[in-house]
Amino acid sequence: MRKRAFQGLRTIGITIARFYGFETNRFRVFAQMHKGRSAVLRFGRAHVNLSLITDDERAQLLAHGQARAAGQRIDPPPVVRLFTPDAHATWLLTALDPADGDTAYGLIDLGIGMPALGTVQLSALASIVGPRKQPVMRDRYFQAVRPLSEYVRLAQENGSITD
Repeated sequence: MRKRAFQGLRTIGITIARFYGFETNRFRVFAQMHKGRSAVLRFGRAHVNLSLITDDERAQLLAHGQARAAGQRIDPPPVVRLFTPDAHATWLLTALDPADGDTAYGLIDLGIGMPALGTVQLSALASIVGPRKQPVMRDRYFQAVRPLSEYVRLAQENGSITD
């Protein structure tokens, strides 16, 4: 009886795909439909592309970005929280530049004790991985409870984003 080197690999891949709600054929269709998204998750030869922000979040971010571009002084609550699970970096994003749809504005905390307001490109965030090779992720359960200015004030007092 001949043993294969990666005997359990196919079983593990199918188990992971089913865990994320994919049947084998539906998995391939999903991978083909979502090719243009930002973060890439690989299962064998198929690619599943997951976006850092949802369509609803993108619409909110663009609305805030259009208000900022029009010169309005707004202080909205953050729409999305992105983070690296293994590097302590966090981004609270409130607006998206309507000109390019990729440059986001918000509170940036790189985990070095100096949180600040700034811009970041979502495409750049999609390529970042932490020391344990974990990508930037969206906090699916984040609900902002205060405006961005309050998050900034608290983060500067504490040296990091606390929520």
